[in-house]
Amino acid sequence: MISRREWLRVTAGAGAAVALSRCTSGVGQGQGMGAALSQGLLTRPIPSTGERLPIIGLGGANTFSEAAGEEEFDTVGEVLQALLDGGATVFDTAAGYGASEEVAGRVAQELGIADRIFWATKVNVAGGFRGGPREADPEAVRAQIERSFERLRVPLIDLIQVHNMGDPPTQLRVLRQYKAEGRIRYMGITTTSERQYEALAEVMRTEPLDFIGIDYAVDNRVAEEVVFPLARERGIATLIYLPFGRNRMWQRIGDRPVPDWAGDFGAHTWAQFMLKFVLANPAVTVATPGTRNPAHMTDNIGGGIGRLPNADELGRMIDLVESLPGA
Repeated sequence: MISRREWLRVTAGAGAAVALSRCTSGVGQGQGMGAALSQGLLTRPIPSTGERLPIIGLGGANTFSEAAGEEEFDTVGEVLQALLDGGATVFDTAAGYGASEEVAGRVAQELGIADRIFWATKVNVAGGFRGGPREADPEAVRAQIERSFERLRVPLIDLIQVHNMGDPPTQLRVLRQYKAEGRIRYMGITTTSERQYEALAEVMRTEPLDFIGIDYAVDNRVAEEVVFPLARERGIATLIYLPFGRNRMWQRIGDRPVPDWAGDFGAHTWAQFMLKFVLANPAVTVATPGTRNPAHMTDNIGGGIGRLPNADELGRMIDLVESLPGA
């Protein structure tokens, strides 16, 4: 099987160049690549406020969790800079993602870019579905949130979500207090486990959420059935996790070229193909693929530029994916 890194090395360089050249056509030479990309990156509103966010972000689950040496810190800075240069802003992390909060916060401060990032993190004292349902200690919830402030090194966090459905009543109550105090701007809840979708839907119906975070990909479309319609009905923004299907899509794609017809809607690499599928759903607010490679970050930005696939094209994309091995 071929990894994304290998696939891009062998085949995607030319495709990415074509995509970026199309994005930058007609832009003055003095504006640079970042300015060119930012002109085209699509945005969507957060329903509860109308604030618009660029539809591509960066996930920190595996992105910065193990960075330690100065070389790794330099790479983290390059990825965050590529995020911003592409016109994106959302960085999604969690207290439970190892060193992710600490590394991102430190690097962003050192680069002077912390105030340009939409900081999204998560709290889960109860342990979520892995630890089983149990009541969270409110003081422990607050302590974890305060650690996130210390690690990110910012006075205001844009979004904190309850991670993996961990004791929603207690932890959402604490988040409401932080929001009322003006220390966080938005609150929400997440899961990437289909068996928790029913419980998630119940919380969506009963709690004043600004966001949910959920898994969704071209080969993982269960969220379309109940969660997405409910999010639109309730005016809840959605962050999309695992748009590459926990990387299983890269294994299924192998060394196949991107189909020529995907260029009709501006998908010139497989990452753009998969992201454009996800983003074509109107319930999706921001997709947050993870990467520790600045070139991949720029490639991902291309998934949020230009036209998104129409219904016929979406059907064709599904048919193609379902024909791949491992379906």
